[in-house]
Amino acid sequence: MTSPAVDPASSPVSAPAPSPGTASATTRATATGTASATGTAPAAGTVPGRGALQGKPAPAGRRITGAVWAALAIVYVVWGSTYLGIRIVVETVPPFLASGSRFIVAGLLLAALVAWRHGPAALKVDRRRLGSAALVGLLLILGGNGLVNLAETDIPSGLAALLVAAVPVWVVLLRTAAGERPGLGAYGGVLIGIAGLAVLTLPGLSGEVGIAGVLTVVVAALLWSLGTVSSARLPMPANPFTASVYEMLAGGLGGIVVGLIRGEHHGFDPGAVSGSSWAALAYLVVFGSLIAFTAYAWLLQSAPVSLAATYAYVNPVVAVLLGALILDEALTWPILLGGAIVVAAVCLIVSTERRG
Repeated sequence: MTSPAVDPASSPVSAPAPSPGTASATTRATATGTASATGTAPAAGTVPGRGALQGKPAPAGRRITGAVWAALAIVYVVWGSTYLGIRIVVETVPPFLASGSRFIVAGLLLAALVAWRHGPAALKVDRRRLGSAALVGLLLILGGNGLVNLAETDIPSGLAALLVAAVPVWVVLLRTAAGERPGLGAYGGVLIGIAGLAVLTLPGLSGEVGIAGVLTVVVAALLWSLGTVSSARLPMPANPFTASVYEMLAGGLGGIVVGLIRGEHHGFDPGAVSGSSWAALAYLVVFGSLIAFTAYAWLLQSAPVSLAATYAYVNPVVAVLLGALILDEALTWPILLGGAIVVAAVCLIVSTERRG
């Protein structure tokens, strides 16, 4: 999964949290009204970032230009395609080494961009905020993205995307556990989402796909959701791009360590990696973690968040279609029905949060 890094001020209305297969690593605003931490949209009416990246809220009535549609198309297609990219990468690259290397490279590139645009001082943070960013990065990137990489060695990319699409459901439950009351509409979305997840697990229970892979994605979504909610409650770097740098580096290094502990380096020959895997890895770094991330951050300043948040409904559909078209993944009735139910649940949760 992948996702941008935006750190808007907390707001009672916000866009849905991105998924572990998308973006760069941190967009602290979730589909629940809390600041998220690596995936996507910030709170409605806010723009990504404070301090060096401070901006003004995007007026809801602002004219939607061609540039806005272009940025939205990038977010739709690129983030939706990251699951396909992961599936291709893990065909010949061990999952945690792939995830770890991806985010280390992306983190270093983003650090260079931050230093170039705002000066090296923009990367300075105190120990407390550095520790918070590192913890969030481990939850989001090592736990969320790393486990999705692992799961996609066993299950179709489209199924993984649909299981991850339920992240807003888990976020609502975690917020409730923390004492918040998201509202009846959100709880209704949770019930619908759980029903959708039950349907989506049928391929694993019937033996059509590996049940271990299905459960691994569910755990990945839970860890991603925990990182999302935690980022709203921890002292984070004021500059959201700086926060993303440390989240990506911490999560990436964690992925490498886990990969080495699992023995993924034994027998791994970089020379045996297919050209398609190398190309997919480069695509995930450049397009998934940097270009789409930047497009989304710009979109949040230039268009209503209600429009930007539509990626949450579109990404899973794009992922399923690409998996079927390019990898010939089967579109079984549990995937189609369960996916439709999960997307409907996310729509309900997000719309409820907006009205709140």
